[in-house]
Amino acid sequence: MKKFILCVITLAGALTAQAKALPQPLTETEDSKYAYLTFETTDGAKASVSVSSLSLSINGNTLTAGSKSFVISNLSKMYFSATDESNTTGISQMEDKDANFDDSTEIYDLQGKKIKKDQVKKGAYIVKKKDKTYKIVVR
Repeated sequence: MKKFILCVITLAGALTAQAKALPQPLTETEDSKYAYLTFETTDGAKASVSVSSLSLSINGNTLTAGSKSFVISNLSKMYFSATDESNTTGISQMEDKDANFDDSTEIYDLQGKKIKKDQVKKGAYIVKKKDKTYKIVVR
């Protein structure tokens, strides 16, 4: 009898330990953070569609999301994002506060050749710092 009671208590403890809290619905503020569904194709191109009134349909090998269609086999991933990532480059415009060039700063011309700071003349350049990449135009 003691073994039976011990087994029941152990089983009840195991079931209690497995219980999880139910996920809470997103608040309106959290929900609006992810206003786009972004699709990335195998060639790296990205296309975003607004999630408001979004409809998805699959017909054969084609996925239609809103007004955009994709061949399913060409999709590498899809995810929710806060911004429209259709035209992102990963390179931002440099602000004046970021203009200090330290020893870890790398500068490249538009052909991708690394150049020294004293070789910068009129033209467009890509500046890579520790945590961010910028585009600059020297006039």
